[in-house]
Amino acid sequence: MIIKEITLSNIRSYKKQTLIFPEGSTLLSGDIGSGKTSVLLGIEFALFGLQPGQRGASLLRNGEKDGGVILKLNVDNKDIILERTLKKGKTITQDYCTITIDNEKQELSVTEIKDRVLSILNYPREFAKKQNILYKFTVYTPQEEMKQIILEDPEIRLNALRHVFGIDKYKKIIENGAILTSKLREERRILEGKIDSLDSDKENLISKEMELELKQFHLALIEKELSSKTYAKKSIQEEIEKILEKIDERKKLKQEVEKTKIMLSNKQEIFTSNSKILEQIEAQIKELSLIEFKEEKIKEAELEISVKKKERIVLNDELLKTASQINSLKIKNQDNEAIKKKLISIDICPTCLQDVGSVYKSNIVNKLDSEISDNLKNIARLELEKERIIKTLSQIETQISLGEKRISELNLLKIKLQEIEEKTKRLREIKKINESLLQDMQLLQRHMESLSKSIFELNKFEKIFEIKQKELEESAREEKFTEIKIAEGKKEIEVFSRHIFELKERIRKTEEIREKLNYIIALETWISKNFIPLISVIEKNVMIKLKHEFSRLFAKWFSMLVSENFEARLDDSFTPIVEYQDYEIDYTYLSGGERTAVALAYRLSLNQVLNSLLSKIKTKDLVILDEPTDGFSEQQLDKIREVLDQLNTKQLIIVSHEQKIESFVDNVIKFKKEYGISKVISENFIK
Repeated sequence: MIIKEITLSNIRSYKKQTLIFPEGSTLLSGDIGSGKTSVLLGIEFALFGLQPGQRGASLLRNGEKDGGVILKLNVDNKDIILERTLKKGKTITQDYCTITIDNEKQELSVTEIKDRVLSILNYPREFAKKQNILYKFTVYTPQEEMKQIILEDPEIRLNALRHVFGIDKYKKIIENGAILTSKLREERRILEGKIDSLDSDKENLISKEMELELKQFHLALIEKELSSKTYAKKSIQEEIEKILEKIDERKKLKQEVEKTKIMLSNKQEIFTSNSKILEQIEAQIKELSLIEFKEEKIKEAELEISVKKKERIVLNDELLKTASQINSLKIKNQDNEAIKKKLISIDICPTCLQDVGSVYKSNIVNKLDSEISDNLKNIARLELEKERIIKTLSQIETQISLGEKRISELNLLKIKLQEIEEKTKRLREIKKINESLLQDMQLLQRHMESLSKSIFELNKFEKIFEIKQKELEESAREEKFTEIKIAEGKKEIEVFSRHIFELKERIRKTEEIREKLNYIIALETWISKNFIPLISVIEKNVMIKLKHEFSRLFAKWFSMLVSENFEARLDDSFTPIVEYQDYEIDYTYLSGGERTAVALAYRLSLNQVLNSLLSKIKTKDLVILDEPTDGFSEQQLDKIREVLDQLNTKQLIIVSHEQKIESFVDNVIKFKKEYGISKVISENFIK
């Protein structure tokens, strides 16, 4: 059960207030009298209504005619809403009750609602009329009530705990058993006067029953033998598992050897490769050291190229000049040819407008032809000069190219000679790497030898495994044989039991009255000598078990709340015994904080024992503590954090006015009362 929300209307000091309860730990904080405990009473009222002897006036706000509580829960993923109201008439009574489960609302009577709630919470039926005692001890018990339980008379407390644990039924069973045996004796006396006994049949029956017990005893021995054989087989299986672990370890070592071999091979390859590189570098250094090189050769070649480049510039200028002259002459010839062509077609001079004679035309044409002829000769001469210049330029370009190539070769040679130092440095580095590789290879070789030695030592487990496997097979066969013997024994007992049953039936049919008498005698004897003592033993054992678990938990919680010098336990009457340095201290002589520690430890222990005993109840996920630190010292308050951390519960609600506890919980709701009205002044939900 998880509480989700509660709304209080005219309940005690509240007018109208709604509180939301998240999961985790929640502290209801505020001054004393601010209305914190009223919330807890409201929750209890919503769940179970008014208790026998509880007056409505203890809940309804003074001066109000009606009030109520609405409680929202979640149980097994079902949303449940409980609503109860109080109304003031001649007396204050419960007026209206509803329950809503997954949006299905029902209005029921007070008793029906309570029965429904008990069913939802899976409380045993015997707790239906016990004034919510199971809820008080598993969920919420006011701290003062716990102190009263601790100080109560041991017998009264034992009876109360019997009531809470639901084992007071044993006492009723014993009382009813005594009444029943008394009536059986009465009927026995009547029947003994009416019939004779059948001693022979009875003796025969007793003999067969004894024989049956003997067979059952033998069967129990065989079953014990089976248990022994099963244990032996399990032991062998465990040994085989350990051997398999060794075999697996051997397998892993082999894999490690393979990995080491690969690593060693890789390092050997690198070492070999580096060795070859060393040889190459040494050869290159040797070869380069034989080369003769002079810096002046580069300068001479560069000077020759510089001269040739200057010559190339001069020739390029000459070539440009010659090409320009050729082009100029060709243009003049073209102009002269154009004049000749135009002159032939002219008859009148465009300037003086006189006739142009043929003689004049012939003289001008001859003059133009002579000029064209001279130009052609000059063009031919210039073309030859141009070819010479081009040829010379080609030769110079070749010489420049060869010179530059020679310079490149000389520079390359210079660079190669400069590489000698770099190659020497690299040579040293590779040698250093090879030395490191050699060390690594030696380490790997030693590691392989160590692994091989370990593998050799583990080889014996293969043979041991085969031996143990055969032992396991033999053990399994023996176990199977024993199981067959048990099955045969059970079958024999079944047949024998059926014969006894048939004998009893024959006695019953022959002497019904006698059998009835025997039944009554046996029943009376069984009840008085077996059943009633058995119930007493059961009650005693249950109480011992409860007391042992209760005492263990009580000691655990108490030790967390006080100094290490204190020890605590419960005696047979569930009375707390506190010892300080081997001296028993009376509860009344403890300090206020120590008494509170006793009460809180008793409360938490009782809660855990009940939740364990009644593990199907739906309230085990909820714990409510009311002022659990009353009188605690600062040191004890610090220990509360550890207690809260170890509480394995989904929802914890704490009522306290101690501000320090605020840092121990997930959520804090603060209350304040002003002018007689309680209200929530802040909500701090961390989660």
